[in-house]
Amino acid sequence: MKKILLLTWIVLNAAALTAQTKEELQAQKAEKQAEVKAAQGELNAIQAKLDALPGWRLKAFGVIGGSLSEFNNWYAQGAPNNSSGNIGITLNAYANLIEPKYFWRNNLNTNLKWVKLDNKDIATDDSSFNPTTDVFNISSLYGRNLTKSFAISGMMEYRTTLLNNFNDPGYLDVGVGATWTPINNLVVTVNPLNYNFVFSKNSTVFESSLGAKIVADYTREIGAINFKTNFSTFQSYKSSDLSNWTWTNAFSYTLWKMIGVGFDFGLRSNKQEALNYIQNLPITSGGDPNATFDSIDNELQTYYTIGLSYKF
Repeated sequence: MKKILLLTWIVLNAAALTAQTKEELQAQKAEKQAEVKAAQGELNAIQAKLDALPGWRLKAFGVIGGSLSEFNNWYAQGAPNNSSGNIGITLNAYANLIEPKYFWRNNLNTNLKWVKLDNKDIATDDSSFNPTTDVFNISSLYGRNLTKSFAISGMMEYRTTLLNNFNDPGYLDVGVGATWTPINNLVVTVNPLNYNFVFSKNSTVFESSLGAKIVADYTREIGAINFKTNFSTFQSYKSSDLSNWTWTNAFSYTLWKMIGVGFDFGLRSNKQEALNYIQNLPITSGGDPNATFDSIDNELQTYYTIGLSYKF
């Protein structure tokens, strides 16, 4: 009987000791979490002070996505012997000089992708990687501060493709106006006087014109997250058919050291590009060499890229 009572006493005390230890560990965990939260707040405050200091600010992050595959005698599919692959690269970078009396902001955005599908049983089949996504955008903004958040500014922005039809078309916006920076990460530029130069080798569709330019750019880094969104629009004073807008977005999350996952997507509306495409498309594929601005549907242009990201 004494042995049974002693065993019961030991079991009860062990259970109580375990419960007590668990409660203590939970309390320690909560205490450490509070310390981490407080430290993160202090780090954010220090980073805000660093961001407010004059001088250069340099940042770059991008996305790399791709896959390769090869099949030999895989008879269950239509092309049993083939090799395929796709490679996509995006890069978002900025170099900003911030001084008390002036600023100079420079941005680069590019998105490139190559795809191949080689049917080895067809001797004439293309075995090379061919470009499918081709976006290149660079801008430079200079301003003289009138107040802490308002400046008189001038801006240049150039957009084209790199892999196919370089500068055909190409767009160069040059204008003057004002820039508003209500917070460190948001820059809004309005140029009521802006000339949109359009470069094209053969097409008569593309036309340069005078108009207004509006650009809004928001770039933010929160811990392991990098985010950038940019909206750029040109509104022609000559005709709405010559107006266009582009909205690009980039997101990356760092998982380990400098490597993480990333997602990019973009939207664009450009009636000149839509008309040029329809006029040069074969009639058997729905093209119309006699199409006009009034006869076409200016469908929304889109792209997205998902893959591994690398933070520079």
